[in-house]
Amino acid sequence: MDHDVLIIGGSFAGMSAAMQLARARKAVLVLDTGMPRNRFAEASHGFPGQDGQSPAAIKARLREELSAYPTVRFRDEAAVSARREGNGFRVSLADGGAVTAWRIVLAHGVRDSLPDLPGLAERWGASVLHCPYCHGYELDRQPVGVLARDEMAFHQAMLLPDWGQTTLFTGRAFQPTDEQVQSLKSRDVQIEETPVAELIGTSPALEAVRLEDGRTVPLAGLFLAPQTAPSSDIAAQLGCDMKDGPTGPYVAVDQMQATTVAGVFAAGDLASPMANATVAAAAGVMAGSAAHRSLIFDPDLRPQNGMAS
Repeated sequence: MDHDVLIIGGSFAGMSAAMQLARARKAVLVLDTGMPRNRFAEASHGFPGQDGQSPAAIKARLREELSAYPTVRFRDEAAVSARREGNGFRVSLADGGAVTAWRIVLAHGVRDSLPDLPGLAERWGASVLHCPYCHGYELDRQPVGVLARDEMAFHQAMLLPDWGQTTLFTGRAFQPTDEQVQSLKSRDVQIEETPVAELIGTSPALEAVRLEDGRTVPLAGLFLAPQTAPSSDIAAQLGCDMKDGPTGPYVAVDQMQATTVAGVFAAGDLASPMANATVAAAAGVMAGSAAHRSLIFDPDLRPQNGMAS
């Protein structure tokens, strides 16, 4: 085998996994396409020790730190297929090459599917947002909105008044129950049933949304829960089980970030219903440590902890 562990994905989860393995002096290859999910955001907030830094700067710093370890290599390339080969794995790359490893850590993340609404896509990550904990404070208590895609909008709308006066745009996607209406009123959330037609203002900033009846509602930020899907089908090719999350499917893992395929681990947004930089990094630490332990205690890739390959 070329490497002890192959890590597919070079953002927070993948880098964190690589660090644990590097410090165990294992031969690690990190594949990185340079297209992390958070590339649209100017700053990462709520990440201990990195608050306010750009995701690109954090990633560059992590790569610099890992480069000090002689057993870690990086390759700016995408994995396109993967299969079991003996007690390890063979992964084919987009450039036509292939690499082998005894273990795999999947950390390539997910892709977001956004509503087809004029003015929305170009504001994604700046004034159209998914997480108030990550971006709400910077809106400085200005008016904010929630664009409903399903019942998850109720949860977002209940949270957001702590960051600004909130309007829930239900459109044709969601009809709150009487009980939910009362809960929203208790938080001073305004409910607007007329669908949003477009976002207006000088992009990437947001000044207001225009409704289908021509009215405008001033907003500094619009929150929504995008639909998500794995950014690669490598997990499916390997036979990893999936779970249904609130925004889309994600890879099923146990407490050690092991998938249902022996020798394959997963971490980050790909393997969690909750998207958060700190959570992704912590999961990467566990996945890297678990991959190392697997090399020692499970050299023949026997299914463990009730997880079947």
